[in-house]
Amino acid sequence: QVQLVESGGGLVQPGGSLRLSCAASGIIFSANGMGWYRQGPGKQPELVADISSTGVTNYQNSVKGRFTISRDNAKKTVYLQMDSLKPEDTAVYYCVTPVRPRPRYWGQGTQVTVSS
Repeated sequence: QVQLVESGGGLVQPGGSLRLSCAASGIIFSANGMGWYRQGPGKQPELVADISSTGVTNYQNSVKGRFTISRDNAKKTVYLQMDSLKPEDTAVYYCVTPVRPRPRYWGQGTQVTVSS
């Protein structure tokens, strides 16, 4: 049984930082691409960042230079470091695998709210 468990969300002021974590089980983690989707209020889910099994990363244009995705295969965990947060980053963030052609497994989501 595949499980993806996110943590690290919360309320932060504009310009602040948060680090999301996603612990995976039930998959051969090192062989899987991992990604982070987000869904803002009234919006469709969108891919924010992903990292391949070999460590190649991709980012949505709106988060380039502010977000960093990384993975620790020994801990079966993927991270999303989010800096210089903006109100428009407010969303529920989901960990997914695989990423392409489309995600099959989703975590339960973690809320990120950027507000003063």
